[in-house]
Amino acid sequence: MRNGEKIRVLVADDSAFMRKVLTSILDADGAFEVVGEARDGLETVEKSAKLKPHVITMDINMPHMDGLQATEVIMSTDPRPVLIVSSESKDGADATLRALELGAIDFVAKPSAAVDLDMSSVRGELVRKLRIASKVRVIRNLSAPARVVQVEQSSGDPVVAPAAEGNRLPLAVLAASTGGPATLMKLMPDFPASFPGAMLIVQHMPGAFTSQFAEQLASVSQIPVKQAENGETLLAGHAYVCPGDCHLRVAPPGRIVLDNGPRIGGYRPSIDVTLESVAALAGARAVAAILTGMGNDGARGAMAIQENGGLVIAQDEATSVIFGMPAEAIKTGAVGQVLPIESIAAAITRCVTFYKDTVRAGNAR
Repeated sequence: MRNGEKIRVLVADDSAFMRKVLTSILDADGAFEVVGEARDGLETVEKSAKLKPHVITMDINMPHMDGLQATEVIMSTDPRPVLIVSSESKDGADATLRALELGAIDFVAKPSAAVDLDMSSVRGELVRKLRIASKVRVIRNLSAPARVVQVEQSSGDPVVAPAAEGNRLPLAVLAASTGGPATLMKLMPDFPASFPGAMLIVQHMPGAFTSQFAEQLASVSQIPVKQAENGETLLAGHAYVCPGDCHLRVAPPGRIVLDNGPRIGGYRPSIDVTLESVAALAGARAVAAILTGMGNDGARGAMAIQENGGLVIAQDEATSVIFGMPAEAIKTGAVGQVLPIESIAAAITRCVTFYKDTVRAGNAR
């Protein structure tokens, strides 16, 4: 329920059978009212404007106007929370991530065989994410196209110092959940090519999507971005995306350790796991940004960063799609700065640069 009334849903899918399955799932829950169905993107845009749903379930592959185009039009004209219901194929992952960049709130991976039994397996996830999406304060998207940054070569030597160098490499962590993909796409271009630390990105996301997500981040970033690999050594000026089906830890002297053990606190990857290992390794050379997301993952890790002398930044409520994770981190008392998304990259860069300059000054003495 939303303020005592049922959550009004518009179901968009070119398959009549899938629309029926989704509608039956929502009707059975009792908290939802399916106010309309749409067979293609054009109809979705028209019915969204007419019916004013609280949330839209959006398929991607539809005729006349696909789900990406429909999401872009809706988010730039009359924004409504959009939940993507898409397949987990490679092509589907690319398209879903693009939809998130355009302003969709989250996604549910549609099973490859679109039958009632398969959709029943994601019933809980669908209902939970629709409830979350219906509460989101949507913002009109006026800059939907991705920015592709042309990186100029620096006149100085490239920064490729390994973490093993004196075990003093500054480490930055970007942690996000719901709303994170679009937020990270906005944030990454703001980090300079000369960023002097190593960066870890932990986004709650299925493993089938993170490789493509790393590629999308790399396309807008001035620093190299890749999906993290087990056993590789962190390098300054590089960013590593945690695979979506693994926990990521950093072991001395700066080596990535991945494991696909059980969910921790309901999450895999667990942000707390990564932050606690970074706090133990880097101490005062660690800085973490807790970004938009539902739940409290990252709160315990934020305390570990702060207790070991590092800095914790939380995204402010005004620019967060969901203020849950930042709010929970703030409640712990471990957050040193609360900033809008536009200010976070500069704050992290200043902090990491200070750590690096301090180390250089110490080595010069």
